[in-house]
Amino acid sequence: MGTGKVIYVDNNATTKVAPEVLEAMEPFFCERYGNASSMHTFGGSVRHELDAAREQVAKLLGAMPGEIVFTSCGTESDNAAVIGTLRANPEKRHIITTRVEHPAIRSLCQYLAKERYEVTEVPVNRQGELDVDLLADAIRPDTAVVSVMWANNETGVIFPVEEIAEIAHAAGVVFHTDAVQAVGKLPINLAKTRIDLLSLSGHKLHAPKGIGALYVRRGTKLTPLLIGGHQEHGRRGGTENSASIVGLGKAAELAVEHIVDENTRVKAMRDRLERRILESTPDCFVNGARDERLPNTANISFEYVEGEAILLRLDELGICASSGSACTSGSLEPSHVMRAMGVPFTAAHGSIRFSLSIYNTDDEIDFIAGHVPRIIKDLRAISPYARK
Repeated sequence: MGTGKVIYVDNNATTKVAPEVLEAMEPFFCERYGNASSMHTFGGSVRHELDAAREQVAKLLGAMPGEIVFTSCGTESDNAAVIGTLRANPEKRHIITTRVEHPAIRSLCQYLAKERYEVTEVPVNRQGELDVDLLADAIRPDTAVVSVMWANNETGVIFPVEEIAEIAHAAGVVFHTDAVQAVGKLPINLAKTRIDLLSLSGHKLHAPKGIGALYVRRGTKLTPLLIGGHQEHGRRGGTENSASIVGLGKAAELAVEHIVDENTRVKAMRDRLERRILESTPDCFVNGARDERLPNTANISFEYVEGEAILLRLDELGICASSGSACTSGSLEPSHVMRAMGVPFTAAHGSIRFSLSIYNTDDEIDFIAGHVPRIIKDLRAISPYARK
């Protein structure tokens, strides 16, 4: 490795567990290991900690603690939201989503289409932006749920979910947003929106993997996905993952503290990385709208080179980036997001995502920006597709 250490800029795939989060979790493995559902004091004391974590997550979202349901991950939250809504409204068989959703929603909708549900996927434009009018026109009397991600995991493009929620609400349709990438990076106040359901995942905001949450607005009809005990007020069966719930609560508390840093210092590093690469590397461009985008995400297409080759060269330097969603990295095809945006074939294969966090530094950004132009130049010199 060129630096002798890892430079991690793949935070949209997962994040490091914050030291404060790990410290908060540790007592719940060997010391305070009681079952929060037990009647005795030893377990009951853990219940108090879970209640505190629920309050911390609710504060991050601008919600009420009773509207937070702890789950195992963002994918479970997405499935619980969509399937739970369909089961609660069996007379409605239509779902609206977008062509650029995360596989947690996209694959679910493909499965539901085989189960004789009808799915409408709303397209995006070249900047990855959604046509809200097309979405509004797609709503029908039998539409059960509209599910639109708050921010795209590959490009960082932010969708106007608050406006879409108003449209769905006016039509009497439940609105769900996969906010896995948005929570902790954007200010959110659900009390001022019409959003009915929201999914989040702990490992995207410096909590551990294996913990997530689903926001369920008070009064929203939702049939539980996991049937079992009385946990989560009967909304999600299964013994509570106490240590990780406490960790998620602490991560939510830290996210409130760091939201300004995310949208100032982290955004400035992202912008400088983009600017330096674009100024020094020909035939490359940023994918996604420049303004309505997550402050940490830069998706750059390099024409006439393969993304996998770029990642291997970066990895040799200790730089961890991505060619798209970690959940689709096994495919040789350009990501469905790049295809939906109409990114040219010569560039879609060479799309690299740099996703930053509060733990990145200016020196790391300078190191990346200093090496990318040479990597691209070297790869184009041996590429049969590059212009000579």
